[in-house]
Amino acid sequence: MILNGILVLGIIVSFVWYFYFKTKQLRATLPIRKKWYTAKASVCLGAFILFFGFNFMLIYQSTLTYVVSIIFVLIGGYFMYHHYKAAKHYGQFVQEELSLNQ
Repeated sequence: MILNGILVLGIIVSFVWYFYFKTKQLRATLPIRKKWYTAKASVCLGAFILFFGFNFMLIYQSTLTYVVSIIFVLIGGYFMYHHYKAAKHYGQFVQEELSLNQ
């Protein structure tokens, strides 16, 4: 029961952070900063999918649920890994872009 509460908290927090970074992306004017916020939002989306997959597996226990949950976990893990690397890459250039455009 405690694990379910932790997963639900993870789902809610990652969903809120996703919308936070999406809002920051829409308000950003510089192109690298937009890509950086897009990558960060995608990391949060991946975390949402990952937590949802684990929670789904915990609540409903059947063979079909395990298959669907494993797909969700793999997709969420891929999103988190790939977009974390992209956010790290774009993060190097954010300060430089800001200083060039002032």
